[in-house]
Amino acid sequence: MVKKKLKILHNFGHLIVDFFIVVFVLGLLTAGGVFIWIATLEIPDLSAFEERRILQSTKIYDRTGEVLLYDLHQDVKRTIVPFEDISYQIKNATVAIEDDQFYNHWGVDLRAIVRAALSNLTQGDLLGGQGGSTITQQVIKNSILENEKRLTRKIKEAILSIKLERVLSKDQILGYYLNESPYGGTIYGVEEAAQAFFGKPASDITLPEAAYLAALPQAPTRLSPYGNNRDLLDARADRVLERMLVNNFITQEEYNEAITTDVVFQPQAVTGIRAPHFVMYVIEQLVEKYGEEALSDKGFRVITTLDWELQQEAERIVAEKVAINKEKYNANNAGMVALDPKTGDILVMVGSRDYFDEEIDGNFNVTLAPRQPGSSIKPMVYASAFAEGYTPDTVVYDVKTQFSTLCEPSDTSSTDPCYSPNNYNGKFRGPITLRNALPQSLNIPAVKVLYLTGLRDAIKLATDMGITTLNDPDRLGLTLVLGGGEVKLLEHTGAYGVFANEGIKAQRRTILRVEDASGNTIDETDVQSTRVLDRDVALMISDILSDNEARAPLWGYNSLVYFPDRDVAVKSGSTNNLRDAWVMGYTPNLVVGTWVGNNDNTIMGGGLSGLITTPMWRAFMDVALKTVEPTAFPQPPSTDINIKPILRGEAVDTKKLAEDTQNGSTTLDIAGVIGSMHSILYFVSKDNPNGPYPNNPNLDGQYKNWEYGVRKWVTEQYATALIGDTEEDEDRRDNEDE
Repeated sequence: MVKKKLKILHNFGHLIVDFFIVVFVLGLLTAGGVFIWIATLEIPDLSAFEERRILQSTKIYDRTGEVLLYDLHQDVKRTIVPFEDISYQIKNATVAIEDDQFYNHWGVDLRAIVRAALSNLTQGDLLGGQGGSTITQQVIKNSILENEKRLTRKIKEAILSIKLERVLSKDQILGYYLNESPYGGTIYGVEEAAQAFFGKPASDITLPEAAYLAALPQAPTRLSPYGNNRDLLDARADRVLERMLVNNFITQEEYNEAITTDVVFQPQAVTGIRAPHFVMYVIEQLVEKYGEEALSDKGFRVITTLDWELQQEAERIVAEKVAINKEKYNANNAGMVALDPKTGDILVMVGSRDYFDEEIDGNFNVTLAPRQPGSSIKPMVYASAFAEGYTPDTVVYDVKTQFSTLCEPSDTSSTDPCYSPNNYNGKFRGPITLRNALPQSLNIPAVKVLYLTGLRDAIKLATDMGITTLNDPDRLGLTLVLGGGEVKLLEHTGAYGVFANEGIKAQRRTILRVEDASGNTIDETDVQSTRVLDRDVALMISDILSDNEARAPLWGYNSLVYFPDRDVAVKSGSTNNLRDAWVMGYTPNLVVGTWVGNNDNTIMGGGLSGLITTPMWRAFMDVALKTVEPTAFPQPPSTDINIKPILRGEAVDTKKLAEDTQNGSTTLDIAGVIGSMHSILYFVSKDNPNGPYPNNPNLDGQYKNWEYGVRKWVTEQYATALIGDTEEDEDRRDNEDE
């Protein structure tokens, strides 16, 4: 038995040896194959280093494919300067953030590759520090190799980098990098960047300025100082300074001074561009999808969604109306967006009164900036309530109300922690249907509707409709419905497009298709639609917002928002301090959003928001509506007559009154009818409005406050009718209040 076991072990040992021999041989063959494969790769000769690639520029067109909006490299600027004429601060900043082992490695840094991978997982590409490619590799990539994401390219890049390190000095390589790197748009090389951004040669760049220049090449489009991501650029520049400190390129004192220095950029100089805010927005999307290099040398032909004819009209109207607003209302800027709600196509994007206006930082795109929407957010809140069973005919009381349960119902202040808002004109209308409350933009009913539907439900719907900025419900509270949060004009307009498209959200499109240099379509953007709101609810909102009779008490019967021959839904909004003014309007096949204000948040003045914004919106609508077919909104279903009277438009709940009369609790006299008038919380449980009547309304935290406001209003309105009441009648009402 022992001999048999020894024999088995002996045979097993031979198998292990044979296995390792096979593995060793296969390893040699594999390694040999790799070396042979590498040897057969076509590596460009280094003599080609001085021959720069002829860039095939990406061209961006309007939706017809005939109007050239921008040629990315038609005015490429590159000035080669000697290495010694470049500020040492730029050199050190670049090495610190891009490749701090530049003077120690031989062209490739394996540790940097691993470090970059870990950094990207934890901090992201832009703020995590250095990438995996050395400066030498980036010189090779920018100067010789074609832009292709293949393993063979990386191998070629590594081999050429090693070769380059053998024939050029480190300073020569760094000089090539600084003279070739992209710094945004048509700017290549540090000399052009220094002149464009700071109006000085590269030799005179200071430490704080050098940090910004070194921050740009990894993502020059996204980090552009003229775009909407200045916070990201600032953060990466700070990261550059940190890396310089860690690598002993600067002292602690120099770091402290540089980190607190306010760096000022020169005004942007861009020529030969149409619809600049839209074009820059498209370029950011192209870079995100294809990369900076592809836009430089692939010769893409990009057909966008922009309607150039409408864009020209929008730019003209915005500039013309802002000139008037600036004089009359201290409103220096405006933005406008027009979308096709059925496709999501951006037809018009005007990001300021003038892209090249230095006074207001005109290159900043206000359509992408979070601003307070005022009452223009109310339709989303009402839609959320309708989706939960409330109706346009539901009655709430527009009366002075204290909404904070930490304050007495009789306290009408809004000093923290109390909250008792007013309507825009300080007046209250008593019982009013939601159909009338929304277009008249009454604040008290709106806050009550938000409470009834629930803050989180309202935010969820707004988010589903495309608004991404209302993500802090604990901070917003009931002030959301009065514009307490922030929205972006582009997203806000898209959300209104959901109403226009009968509850269907069409994903926004900026690009119809991308063609290669030969005219072949390489990418096409299909319409992507999702239902995010019940159709009947969307039709209810459109029916209300296009009801000229309902909005007449606010606007008048022949206002600028009234179109005699068209169905046009509209909602305005402004903040209490008049820092933001909006008009959002739509037809079934066009939605237009307009914002007016000041980039620096300065208060406007001189009138209501409608006077400031509506003329601009109306002037564009008059032009734009000529391009779309007249279409009426489908009618929503009628309110069910079998639901609770308070939900179908009766301030006096006759059903409840009849039940109480049968039980002997009320007599059908005028005092009894008046006594049956209560806040809606007396008749519904807010989370289930069509469910049973509440057994004890006092269990709802808001009931006491709402009921106080209603009883006070009823007493004031019907004091004459109540004269002569007996003590028994008064006791009955007191018991009901309790």
